[in-house]
Amino acid sequence: MAQAAGCFSENQFREACAELQEWGPGGANWELLVTTLGFRVYRRRYQQTGLYEYKVFGVLDDCPPDLFAAVYMDLDYRKQWDPYVKEIQEKRCSGETVVYWQVKYPFPMSNRDFVYIREHQELDVEGQKIHVVLAQSTSVPQFPERSGVVRVTQYKQRLAVQSDGKKGSKVFMNYFDNQDLQIPTWIINNFVKNNAQEVLRKIENAYQNYQG
Repeated sequence: MAQAAGCFSENQFREACAELQEWGPGGANWELLVTTLGFRVYRRRYQQTGLYEYKVFGVLDDCPPDLFAAVYMDLDYRKQWDPYVKEIQEKRCSGETVVYWQVKYPFPMSNRDFVYIREHQELDVEGQKIHVVLAQSTSVPQFPERSGVVRVTQYKQRLAVQSDGKKGSKVFMNYFDNQDLQIPTWIINNFVKNNAQEVLRKIENAYQNYQG
């Protein structure tokens, strides 16, 4: 299989498109966690961590795919709408786009930070344009670990977006991270479930107010 520009293969981008078009989690052991605001959030226990990875399927009305992708890729804009962002920036490192993202945590917990590669492609699948964004954790000397901040070394995300045939977007996302929190994993997993609706509302407000 031909390689895409950067570290992700063309096949990885195509797999994200296929999951969007399948419109369901596929595979074994996925359970429906919550349905909210027209989105379905599934989870599956990830390896031996006790945490879960997540898949999300849903439709955003009145948000065309090009707008959704623009909002998602605009890190400067994320500083405005995401209250948990302490710092976020990107650099080109050895030909790859690398993002540094520090997340605020309440006292007495330490902030977490992520360093990850990210690539965005527009693919044509049977005449349908699909935006795909892939991300995974990495390590580069340009973003060394910081004192008092916990580095998240396990992180991955896949996003695929296409038109819903009207004025909105069909969205698929697959996500996992391990933030090494010293609290019971069931609390973390319940937080994700209860927080899903708040996050989706923030995203909805973000694209409605986006100026480009």
